[in-house]
Order: sequence, then structure tokens, then C-alpha cells
Amino acid sequence: MRGQVRLDSLRASWLIYGDGFRQGIGRTVVKRLFDVLAASVLLIVTAPVMLLAAIAIALESGFPVIYRQERVGQGGRTFKVLKFRSMRLDAEADGKPRWASNSDDRVTRVGHFIRKTRIDELPQIFNVLHGDMSFVGPRPERPYFVDQLTDQIPFYAARHSVKPGITGWAQVRYAYGASVDDAVQKLQYDLYYVKNHTLFLDMLVLLQTVRVVLTGDGAR
Repeated sequence: MRGQVRLDSLRASWLIYGDGFRQGIGRTVVKRLFDVLAASVLLIVTAPVMLLAAIAIALESGFPVIYRQERVGQGGRTFKVLKFRSMRLDAEADGKPRWASNSDDRVTRVGHFIRKTRIDELPQIFNVLHGDMSFVGPRPERPYFVDQLTDQIPFYAARHSVKPGITGWAQVRYAYGASVDDAVQKLQYDLYYVKNHTLFLDMLVLLQTVRVVLTGDGAR
């Protein structure tokens, strides 16, 4: 009813023996075929938008226009996620990772727009084609935060049993969060997705993502 697997009722045996948490070959093959087909179509459709975004970023704040950042993916393996750069070049000059926040002064004017419309995420289509990501799945987090959250939240690592996604069940059900408490709430949605993901649920998430993009819900 809530679309969550609640942490206060979850037991380790569910992850080992429970239906759904084991990733079958059928699920994997269907999801990969869908990802490749959808990514190929979306790349063609969004190419003009990405070109305009790249030009706007370059005119406002120079190069590079693509931001590569290390994230944790399936099985705990790291990869470089691709995003249009929406922050100043000196956004983390002190070298310390920080969660983005509302009214973040590091975000450029173009950055505010591409974040609100989720255009900044479009380069991740290439991550999907490469196989590092899926269209739908738990959002990949930075290793710095994963280490912290794994220590503080039970079963946090279970979200890495599937490929991370450009969008996800937690993203359409919960507003953007930047705290441990928010991470707990989003994990409960992520675990529901890990247990129950099907092509139908992926399509439902994608349709709700369109709503989120059009309304600007959760933008930061």
C-alpha cells in the first residue's frame, strides 16, 4: 500500500530467501533489452536539447559542459556518472563532498533551469548504453556518502543489488532529500523496487517521472 519495504520489519533472511530479492536471468535480460532500445530512441529525440544545453552552459560559465563524477553502482562497483555541469567550476574547491541543497549558491543560472527540468541528467543515456546504469533503479550515490550511510543505515547496501537508474521509484515517491533521515525514507522505496521491479513498474516510474519533470517537483 505504501510502496515501501519498511526497515523496522525487514530481516536479513528476506534478502536471502525472499521472493523478488534474488535477481533472475529473465528480469535481467528483459530490463537490458528495454534499456538499450529506449536509450537509443531517447538519444535521437533529445539530441537537439542536449546541444542547446551544452551551448548555454559554455556561454555562461565556460568548459567543461559535462561533469563526470564517481558513483557507486551495482555490486558496489564504482563508475563515472555523466551530467551536464550545473554548478560553478569551483563548487567543491575545498575537496569535501556536499549534498546539494535548496537555493544552493553554487548553482549557475543555467544550472537552475536544467536541474528543474532534469535536462542535466540526459547525458546519463550514455551510461545506460554503456551498461553502468539502467533507466529505472535506485539513484547512484557518491562513495563518500555511501560509506557514511552504510554505517548508519541497516541494509543500505542492498540497494546496490540492481543497476542504478536515471530515475527511480524513490525519486517519484519522495521529494529530494539531503540528510540521513531522508536517505532512510528513500531506501525503503528503493528496497521495494529491488524486490518488485518488473517492466510494468519501470513503465509506471517513467510515466510518473514525466509528471515530476513537468511540475518541477523535488527540483533543487
